[in-house]
Amino acid sequence: MKDLTIIVPAYNEEESLPAFLEGMRGYCQKNHFKLIVVNDGSSDATREILDKADQSDTLTVIHHKINRGYGRAIKTAIERVDTEFLITVDADGQHSFDDIGMLFNHLMAVDADMVIGKRDSHHGSKYRRFGKFMIRSIAKLLMSFQITDLNSGMKVYRSDLARKYIRLCPDTMAYSDIITLVFINQKHLVLEKDIQIRSRISGDSTINTMTALDTVLEILNIVILFNPNRIFLPLALFFVLAGIIWGLPFLLRGEGVQAGTLLLTITGLLFFLLGLLAEQLSLIRRSSVD
Repeated sequence: MKDLTIIVPAYNEEESLPAFLEGMRGYCQKNHFKLIVVNDGSSDATREILDKADQSDTLTVIHHKINRGYGRAIKTAIERVDTEFLITVDADGQHSFDDIGMLFNHLMAVDADMVIGKRDSHHGSKYRRFGKFMIRSIAKLLMSFQITDLNSGMKVYRSDLARKYIRLCPDTMAYSDIITLVFINQKHLVLEKDIQIRSRISGDSTINTMTALDTVLEILNIVILFNPNRIFLPLALFFVLAGIIWGLPFLLRGEGVQAGTLLLTITGLLFFLLGLLAEQLSLIRRSSVD
């Protein structure tokens, strides 16, 4: 048995799931991989399709009674993984089976901790590409990394590290971005490898503007966890400098210290103190995953 489990979160995929599941099961049996499919509270016939599939040592099916989120579906599967490595694959048929083995072999060859399936930069609509660009830009302002496709749904990584870090990851679509940033911040080797992306078999993507906003908030949360002063220190310096620039002309004219100067300076000091407090709290939280 090769030491890889394929995780497939599925939500309302009744149209694409039969063909996808048949092909994926055959691929897993041929390569001796394990397969876990998590039905995330689908309201269509996804549950019935999965229940009709013969579960064996190759296939495990898990049902959520209600929709708990893309990230929660992956975390549920990770808790059941008993192989050394795992890979996440979408159920909409966009990912190529050949890329599963390619990413896994690359991870093994270079002894990486995570390998991300990098999609073509022109994949998706202009609106979606712009959203991904903004999310990546915000993340790079706050963190140092070279990864370009943070939210790719196809990633292969070590199962023990996944179990260690999933408590830090959200239950939403932002999971894909955050698990990558956690691996990077914990100084694990994270690489990218080009993959093929095909058109969805059916249905529409559930990713929208609110998904992007949620991802930005989750990125801010993870930055505050690992390096809060990347946020608080620049804010503190900005307000203190603004206070000096505002008040210096008045002081040079002998008009004393202005209320605006005091307000800006005190605000800067408060951000500095908040940064110190956040740093202490982050040390306590980080100790739980080190």
